[in-house]
Amino acid sequence: MLQFQPPGFGHKVVETSLGAMVYYTQTNAPWAIANIEDLPPLLFLHNFGGGASAYEWSKIYPAFASTHRIIAPDLIGWGESAHPVRDYQVRDYLQTISEFITQTCHKPVTVIASSLTAAITIRLAITQPELFQTLFLVSPSGFDDFGQSAGRRLPLSVINTPLLDSLIYTLGAENEIAVGNFLQSFLFAKAGRVTQEMVEAYLTSAQQPNAKFAALAFLRGDLYFDLSLYLPQLTIPTVVFWGEEAQFTKIELGRRLANLNIGAMRDFYAIANTGILPHLETPEIVIGLLQKYL
Repeated sequence: MLQFQPPGFGHKVVETSLGAMVYYTQTNAPWAIANIEDLPPLLFLHNFGGGASAYEWSKIYPAFASTHRIIAPDLIGWGESAHPVRDYQVRDYLQTISEFITQTCHKPVTVIASSLTAAITIRLAITQPELFQTLFLVSPSGFDDFGQSAGRRLPLSVINTPLLDSLIYTLGAENEIAVGNFLQSFLFAKAGRVTQEMVEAYLTSAQQPNAKFAALAFLRGDLYFDLSLYLPQLTIPTVVFWGEEAQFTKIELGRRLANLNIGAMRDFYAIANTGILPHLETPEIVIGLLQKYL
């Protein structure tokens, strides 16, 4: 996925217990990389869903490349990272994200994450608070919050049918028209903001060998959990951004979750006229908000 990275960004690799994790960071001009290791780390974690990858944050992190060491991985099962054939579970991501942070960050890290990955980050910050400095989370949700499933759009009997599950993935995630329609209809509030580059980036990620296994685990709901059971235990300072027109996880859900822990939640900001990916849909707004806090 290097072809979709901003100028000056290259990739590096970290080995985890489930295989190699590729991450993107400053490697060339225009960034001054001589003292890159001395800069505070800023970790960007992408959402799940067919075609997801670190590209999701690629319109945001160049704005901070002169002041922070940018670390933007493709999570296991996504993008250019390893795609082990397995039934993915939440523990796989708790483990590999922890391993990744330990190897790449030698001081507590500020994390910027979205959706289900943001919820997983909250769980990790509860059990290993020493790894984290601050959390900036976009629409954090376990997709089964307060016992109400938010993400599954197909019956499990259909998703779990042999061969049919592969067909669903092929038609829905490996097809350019379907990818474009999904971004326009479900992830963005304004269809006209979806670019051809975005479609190609998601399509390229979805077409990686064995990419269907992580995506189908998400589609089945194998990675869902009730974030409301964990949020009260969070102690790391956290700021939440939420697209006002986000589907699947409505902003009312976000406010309800944030109210569970007003001690850790330093701010909750609703971003108007955006869906579940405001950082890709209106990156200039998210950059401005992050600059305010960072």
